[in-house]
Amino acid sequence: MSLEDITTLVDMGFERSKAERALQVTGNQGVEPAMEWLLAHAEEAIPPVATEQASSQNKEGNGDPSMDTCEVAKDEEDASSAVNAEEAKSLKCNDCGKLFKSQLEIEFHAAKSGHVNFSESTEEKKPLSEEEKREQLRKLEEKMKQKRMEREEKEKVEALERERIRIKSGKELTAAKKKLEEDEMKKLVEQRKREKLEEKMARQRVKEQIEQDKIARRAKFGMAPLPDSAPAPEAAPLPAAEPVPSKDYTQTKLQIRLTNGQALTQTFGSKEQLSAVRLYVEMNRTDGDGPFSLMTNFPKKIFTDDDYEKPLDILGLVPSAVVIVSRTAARYQH
Repeated sequence: MSLEDITTLVDMGFERSKAERALQVTGNQGVEPAMEWLLAHAEEAIPPVATEQASSQNKEGNGDPSMDTCEVAKDEEDASSAVNAEEAKSLKCNDCGKLFKSQLEIEFHAAKSGHVNFSESTEEKKPLSEEEKREQLRKLEEKMKQKRMEREEKEKVEALERERIRIKSGKELTAAKKKLEEDEMKKLVEQRKREKLEEKMARQRVKEQIEQDKIARRAKFGMAPLPDSAPAPEAAPLPAAEPVPSKDYTQTKLQIRLTNGQALTQTFGSKEQLSAVRLYVEMNRTDGDGPFSLMTNFPKKIFTDDDYEKPLDILGLVPSAVVIVSRTAARYQH
């Protein structure tokens, strides 16, 4: 049973025994249920528990003659207490002047206010009038209403804060996802541009090599150069035909044409030997078994045994090239 609830009900004008009884009946659920019970049973007489216990003790002692002396002493003590009660009718707080009926009320007041100076007083603490009771009830209701409003406002602020955090987290997640998508798109665009540039340079090198082969063949057979062909000395040399050196590439993409017309596409490291390409063809070819050799058409070149030990960039197969598989009479031994 809460001492604060008892004191609150006593301050409102209710007797302490009735306040304790009301809190006990309502299951110690607070001041408001107890107050409602007291107002509903205002006309009923509620005997204090201490009085009932004293009557029971008196009944038990009446049958024993040996208790007469004790009863006399008790009567004398009660009389002395009555005299003292007439002299001191209440307890007073010397710090604020408030009157109290019991030691429990003083302890509660001291704990709540911090006051420490108390004394006995002949003044009697008057019970609250009906008007004062209604005023106390009104103040109590206003206080409870204020606390309820404060609790609702606090819950509202907390709900708004949770919603703000949720929205902020959602925006941050959306922004991070959008940035990731933009970065991925930029990488794809840059990769596509790089691939197109590599393909364009590879076609340009093949085209220039074809023109040089035509000029070399006509010069070999003593044929006059084509009217729209540039003179042989002024033809661009092979190194100048490669805008980007092969050493700048770490990989090469090869298209391998088999004897049955099908093609294999595979990416190799630029420093891998041509023998790695031959091994890949042996493991993945679909045109049957049998000895074969590798060659290119542009420029025309059939790779020899020594070429299979050379890196792909040295053989001019970087960054991309077309390799043709041709059947041979003897199988290459590596």
